[in-house]
Amino acid sequence: MQLSAPRLALRLGLAAAGIGALVVGAIAVAAPHGRAAPPDVPAPAVPAFTAPATRQDVPILASGVGTVQAYQSVLVRSRVDGELERYAVTEGQDVKQGDLIAVIDPRPYQAILDQARARLAQDQAQLADARLDLARYQSLARQSFAPVQQVDTQRALVDQDTAAIAGDAASIEAAQLNLSFCQITAPFDGRVGLRLVDPGNLVHATDTTGIITITEIHPISVTFTLPQEELPRVQTDMAHGNAPVLAYSSDNRTLLGKGTLLTPDNTIDTSTGTIRLKATFPNQNNRLWPGQFINARLQTGVAHDAVTIPGAAVEHGENGLYVFVVQPDSTVAVRNISVGYQTGALAIVTAGLSGGETVVVNGQSRLEAGTRVAARTRQTDSPSP
Repeated sequence: MQLSAPRLALRLGLAAAGIGALVVGAIAVAAPHGRAAPPDVPAPAVPAFTAPATRQDVPILASGVGTVQAYQSVLVRSRVDGELERYAVTEGQDVKQGDLIAVIDPRPYQAILDQARARLAQDQAQLADARLDLARYQSLARQSFAPVQQVDTQRALVDQDTAAIAGDAASIEAAQLNLSFCQITAPFDGRVGLRLVDPGNLVHATDTTGIITITEIHPISVTFTLPQEELPRVQTDMAHGNAPVLAYSSDNRTLLGKGTLLTPDNTIDTSTGTIRLKATFPNQNNRLWPGQFINARLQTGVAHDAVTIPGAAVEHGENGLYVFVVQPDSTVAVRNISVGYQTGALAIVTAGLSGGETVVVNGQSRLEAGTRVAARTRQTDSPSP
């Protein structure tokens, strides 16, 4: 049966009214007694590692790249010509001053010494005979049996033989010296390097290559450079006592030794604006080696009772440096700070913190003022000086 237009509209209206009632009923069931929907759940806390701002005495260090040098070094060369007979030491051996290092064949120089001694004996015999003749001529001349000229001639012969003996003594001394050069000894305490010539080879006094090296490594030296701006502080520190120097490995992590500044160089390098300094280290553990590259840290002062935080806590912003400080309610606040001295591990805060605050050292990228954090304390190493 086809409905008329008015009846069709009436039925559609009743259907819509029924649907609305169902919706209202559903709402009434979902929220009985007129209670409101639950509020939004707060955002979860952001995990972050934190560390306290502490007060402590901090050594002020100036850092520079340096090179380890032997305290003394010598290229051992032969002072005479001859066959290198043998070495009395092994490569890498520690030696004392005066220890035998190598032996050059001494036989030719022993023969020269024997010849000089023989000439001396010959000339001594001639001198004795000349003196006896002089005494005879002088006795005859007093009795007018010999001319005075003959006496003078004999006296000159005695003087000539005396001079020959003096020359023989000098020849013997030279021969003994050359013979002693056949035994090469250490000029100072040190460590023997790799040999440059094998036994059996001929060596000469004019050779420039040498036969072996000796370096003194107890103590040992380190030369390093600093910017010229550090020189006044270095001079002031040296005037008040010894300036300590620390030597670290090339990765700047391992402490290799503790030494003392010896002196700065007498000129500044105009091309780089730096000055070279030299320090000495006892090096009892042999961790410093000649030719080794190291990072040197020279202590130029001490900041007493300074507020310090880990260097990782310092952030750079448009208005300068800042840190995230954890509040008692576990939210963070942005605190602008000033840093007077900073290394990779530590920063001295001169303004903005008073000590005792807790700062965020990791996870800052997810933070802003008011963010709630789940703080976890990281066990950090003590800042290395």
